[in-house]
Amino acid sequence: MELGIRVGSPDHTLAGRLAWITGLRLAFLVLLLGATATLYLGGELERYPFSLRIVFLTIVAGFAAGVVYAALLRTGRHLQQLAWAQIVVDQLTWTAIVYVSGGVASGATPFYALTCLVGAVLVGLRGAAVAAALGIGIYGTLGAALHFGWIHPPPDQNAVSYALEATRLVYPLLLNALGVTVVALLAGYLAERLRLTGGALQAATARAHAAERLAVLGRIAAGLAHEIRNPLGSITGSIEMLRESSGLSEEDKRLCDIIQREARRLNDLVGDMVDLSKPRPPRPEATDIAALARELVALASNAARGSDVSVVYEGPEREALARCDGAQMRQVVWNLVRNAIQASSAQSAVTVRVAAADRQVTLSVEDQGPGVPEDVGRRIFEDFFTTRTHGAGIGLAVVKRIVDDHASMGARLQVERGVHGGACFRVTLSSDVSGLRRSLSPPATA
Repeated sequence: MELGIRVGSPDHTLAGRLAWITGLRLAFLVLLLGATATLYLGGELERYPFSLRIVFLTIVAGFAAGVVYAALLRTGRHLQQLAWAQIVVDQLTWTAIVYVSGGVASGATPFYALTCLVGAVLVGLRGAAVAAALGIGIYGTLGAALHFGWIHPPPDQNAVSYALEATRLVYPLLLNALGVTVVALLAGYLAERLRLTGGALQAATARAHAAERLAVLGRIAAGLAHEIRNPLGSITGSIEMLRESSGLSEEDKRLCDIIQREARRLNDLVGDMVDLSKPRPPRPEATDIAALARELVALASNAARGSDVSVVYEGPEREALARCDGAQMRQVVWNLVRNAIQASSAQSAVTVRVAAADRQVTLSVEDQGPGVPEDVGRRIFEDFFTTRTHGAGIGLAVVKRIVDDHASMGARLQVERGVHGGACFRVTLSSDVSGLRRSLSPPATA
């Protein structure tokens, strides 16, 4: 099961669109009620008792449906089903009005096209298409029912105005079907364009916010890197010299080891901040992912916690070339391995796997830790988000940013549940390295 990458979220804008459509529908029903009441007060009920009763019943049913819509909207649940229900009920409502106002020759047939607009607003192209198919189907069924005598024109209407013969049915059926289809296509196209434009605008806004955060982080990292790394180097060098002293007790050596481990962790933190704050465009190279993984596994085995968490490599011993920036992908793998080690308990294992197939090279890093809950998976790649007390939440953010920069080369990042219940981070790269030079990036450092 994938976590954090394909987690869906409810369409909060659909509730707003449904509220607007419901309000407009109620306003239309009020106008229709006013027009019908005017006819009623003018004495038209005596001339059209059956037709006006049908119209009144339709209006009452419309108001009742509006109350149900409003109640469901307040719950905020089943919004997609509510949208489809409105499309179906609207087409049935127009059919009742068409029936009492002339059948297939009625002037109310454009209302079917109006529902296509509603479907496009609520659901998109699919909603407009379904509304058109439903409207044309019900309208055609009404014409066939009148023609074959399955139903009869309203008894208070002039039967002459109803197209009952086949020769008089074909033209209005085809004309209205064509009109509804054209409106549905145009409405669906415009709705789809608006959806894509809105998505692009959201993405651009998110990128702008991310760039602003990175700019602030860049200024902070530039100062921190200078202020921290110089004294940190002095501390590390001094502790290494002190560690070699023959007069130290075992307790003193243990304390030196702690200082060295924490100094390495602080150095990693500073490096991550610099990597995150000063991104550079990737330079595609033919990078041997298998050799890179083997090298970093050996490096991680000698790094912090290498004694109680084993890091193993599974994959080919031959080349597994992929299209990527070798230095940046080295950083991705190192951060993933380091994150897996930190998430693991004592005496567990971290597995680095490489597989090449179907013009792709897949690298996965799997741990035996607690895994990634779904609520955490949605935020695991955010800057400074961490679930560990000693973490800064930068390493995985760097991984996500680098893989996103490689997306144009076919790179993808997924988070899955591991075989042993832990987390499995999977990076997929393209193996198309035609025309690329071989990677000559320097070896990684812990």
